[in-house]
Amino acid sequence: MNKRVMDLKKVEVWDGNMANSQALRQADVDVIAAYPITPSTATVENYCMFHANGYVDGEVIMTESEHAAMSACIGAGAAGGRVATATSSQGLALMIETLYQASGMRIPVVLCLVNRALAAPLNVNGDHSDLYLTRDSGWISIDAFSPQEAYDMTLMSFKISEHPAVRLPVISNQDGFMTSHTAQNVTPLEDDVACKFVGDYLQVNALLNFDKPVTHGVQTEQDWHFEHKAKQHAALMGSKKVILETFAQFKELTGREYKLVETYGDADANIAIVCLGSTFETAMLAIEQLKEEGINACVVAPRVFRPFPLEEIAEALQGMKAIACMDRSAPGGTVGTLYNEISGALINTPARPIISNLIYGLGGRDMTVAGLKNIFRTLDKEAREGKLSGKIQRFIGVRGPELSFYEAQGVQK
Repeated sequence: MNKRVMDLKKVEVWDGNMANSQALRQADVDVIAAYPITPSTATVENYCMFHANGYVDGEVIMTESEHAAMSACIGAGAAGGRVATATSSQGLALMIETLYQASGMRIPVVLCLVNRALAAPLNVNGDHSDLYLTRDSGWISIDAFSPQEAYDMTLMSFKISEHPAVRLPVISNQDGFMTSHTAQNVTPLEDDVACKFVGDYLQVNALLNFDKPVTHGVQTEQDWHFEHKAKQHAALMGSKKVILETFAQFKELTGREYKLVETYGDADANIAIVCLGSTFETAMLAIEQLKEEGINACVVAPRVFRPFPLEEIAEALQGMKAIACMDRSAPGGTVGTLYNEISGALINTPARPIISNLIYGLGGRDMTVAGLKNIFRTLDKEAREGKLSGKIQRFIGVRGPELSFYEAQGVQK
């Protein structure tokens, strides 16, 4: 570890939104275009405060909608600037059309997505409905589990997005309120160190470079559309190499290590839950407490949701006898997205674990240490008996007379 950098470190108390804002400030962004929405509002609000006080030189554009915010980012990025924005939930849903434009045009944009439930009914709290909505949009998607990680992921997102071999937009996810509004110790880089790590913006095919005229967003139809999308997909899948290189450089700089797939627990465990977001850290506590009962368990979380790390997930789950895939989003008439991803990763491997799909925490409902311990206990029973305790899909923590039916059947009565 670089001792000089370690000597410069200091601890701040930030919530996840402030962590985003500080990373945006240190990245020396040229244009922030946004239409604030809860619970991501403070990401932009804090940055606007930095701008008003003269701490940043970039432009801040308050647009009339989230669709317009991403459109402005695309325009500024195509012109040759470093750009970023933030949104959540319904704002992301309104923005979704332009996400495909940004990735298809290969515009490096960083989007701080503070995950929140989608209406109706209206809910401002966190779940992963908006994270899942972005899954096929062609963006790299990285997940933070804490304010420290929100700072780290947002800062690294610029370096990944702008790499010449990538040139794709990146989403830096964190859980609404559970991370965005929770203040914790964060150890940031000094401004000059962070700026040097991100590096100068490399313009590629800039519209304002009149010595080399280009166009963006052309029409292709059947003659070239297929080839264009195949090349875009190849860049997205190939970005794993750049992501790993960036993680390694960041570890050298800070000592903080990140992987495509994060794991915690006993190396000999044969039961696991797979989750996203802040649930990972709660599961760590549950695992430690269960050791007193003689239950060895582990938790697995994709740090990178897109491109999905199929091989790494499969490797992490080899040897498991029972797995619970925990989806924090309403499944919409099917099994959850994470369940599908994990099943797909394991289908061509020797592993044939029992896999259940647990729908939990919708609209910000708590998932406690006690609740996770009960899930691990159920997995331990399933592993010993070699069969599911109920149906494949179960709703965890639903109140009311239908609760027993949900848990037994996994469908609405």
